[in-house]
Amino acid sequence: MMRIFDEGYINQLISILMPGTADTIFMVSISSLFAVISGLALGVVLYMTHQGGLYESLLLNRILGTIVNIGRSIPFVIIIIAVFPLSRFIVGTSIGRTAAIVPLTIAAIPFVARLVEANLNELGRGIVEAAVSAGATPIQIVFRVLLPESASSLVSSFTLTIISLIGYSAMAGTIGGGGLGDVALRHGYQRFRTDILILTVLILIILVQFIQIVGQIISKRLDKR
Repeated sequence: MMRIFDEGYINQLISILMPGTADTIFMVSISSLFAVISGLALGVVLYMTHQGGLYESLLLNRILGTIVNIGRSIPFVIIIIAVFPLSRFIVGTSIGRTAAIVPLTIAAIPFVARLVEANLNELGRGIVEAAVSAGATPIQIVFRVLLPESASSLVSSFTLTIISLIGYSAMAGTIGGGGLGDVALRHGYQRFRTDILILTVLILIILVQFIQIVGQIISKRLDKR
């Protein structure tokens, strides 16, 4: 019990957990940004090119849809290993927090794209037909109608994506990606430090809860219903 209040012990925990936490936040933040931007664009294209869409192109829609489905079906651990050469090409290394951003982003883009497509489909055709009747261009419909009207749902989807990436980042850490997953493996599991394992789990839970609460607040403020 006294060890909990030992200054040396606390400093040791901070020196171990803080860098791992910072690496996790860095990986998740950057990969979330890239995934949201790319996935949003891909989701809009899927919506616009589906049957009856503003830019109907069934061939393009099926090709992109197949790629998205394949991406979603591949386990994340396989994605990490498969993109080692790509990570090394882009960032100069296949290990570490920066390298982990590549597989994290690739894994999240198909997930975001399908969520965006589903959110846009929920709006119904009426709102698009009304915008077309008013003389709006397809670009105006996307940025002034579709995205604003689905903003609340999109934020909820992006929140879910970020939470998923927190879990993925922990998995990436176990095979050289850094972050809390690496801390749990090297300092916790391999050194039989149950306290480290418990604390890394608690930090991950806190991060997830924080993201969930912030996402819910933003989503409710954007909800026009």
